[in-house]
Amino acid sequence: MKFQIFDLGLIGFRPAWEFQKQLFDRVKNGKINHGLIICRHKSVITLGRNASRKNILVTEEELKKRGIDLFEIERGGDVTYHGPGQLTVYPVFNLDKIKKDIHLFLRNLEGRISAALNILEIPAVTRKNLTGVWVNDKKIASIGIAVKNWITFHGFTLNVKSDDLKNFSLIRPCGMDIMMTSVEGELGKEVNFKRVKELLIKEMQKWPK
Repeated sequence: MKFQIFDLGLIGFRPAWEFQKQLFDRVKNGKINHGLIICRHKSVITLGRNASRKNILVTEEELKKRGIDLFEIERGGDVTYHGPGQLTVYPVFNLDKIKKDIHLFLRNLEGRISAALNILEIPAVTRKNLTGVWVNDKKIASIGIAVKNWITFHGFTLNVKSDDLKNFSLIRPCGMDIMMTSVEGELGKEVNFKRVKELLIKEMQKWPK
């Protein structure tokens, strides 16, 4: 599958969100068929449409002290954390040009993430009725999307660095009492972001027709 790639590097959530909206409009207006944003976020907690603030376990004042931003956004799902130790990927895909099936889109996202992790020899799996990608009982990738006019936005985050997992203790990830893991945690060694990013892009290009 062909799509235009936008690598934003390390970026705050708000400017990436604004860029995503601009890209959405470009896809909607037919200027490009599909776009893929890939970035790393400065520390931020986001609340999806169905999120409960009870799943944030500290005050907003405490978040500010820690330099963590907070945003309510239009994706599905509950609360999650994004940080510089993760890769965040926003597929802005026109499902009208692929398949108009949101459930299938989610399953394909899980499949592409799992395939990239399997190449790294991480036994990634999906779990019935739980969106995301797991390694045994720990979650390694979280997914939260929105769809408007059959165009997708928002996307998924893959935990890469071990030292960025501590901030998940400030929330109940996805509204659940779960443990998070990372690529480095599973491999037991330092991992290069570039390698993981290249694998993710390559697997996304294998999107099923």
